[in-house]
Amino acid sequence: QVQLMESGGGLVQAGGSLRLSCVASGSISRFVRMDWYRQVPGRQRELVASATSDGSTNYDASVKGRFTISRDNAKNTVYLQLNSLKPEDTGLYYCYTFPPNTMGWGQGTQVTVSS
Repeated sequence: QVQLMESGGGLVQAGGSLRLSCVASGSISRFVRMDWYRQVPGRQRELVASATSDGSTNYDASVKGRFTISRDNAKNTVYLQLNSLKPEDTGLYYCYTFPPNTMGWGQGTQVTVSS
């Protein structure tokens, strides 16, 4: 299992872009799926994007067409490109694995979108 470290968040105006990175301490090729989640205070953590080991991707309807997930197994890294950001995209973004990572979640990276 691996430690996950997210980065790339920040404060951006509506319509702007960010690129999030999640670097794992070991190989991610064993994980069937790599996910990005978003946590907003008072709400459950929600799945926003997934990338499977066979190259397929899936997105929540709220981000489809604006976010792009990709994984680079050689670099043990998963990316999330966030375009056309909206204030409702604000939250703490985490990456995670499937099967579930026994070392748990990383610290996340905060994305704040101002209107």
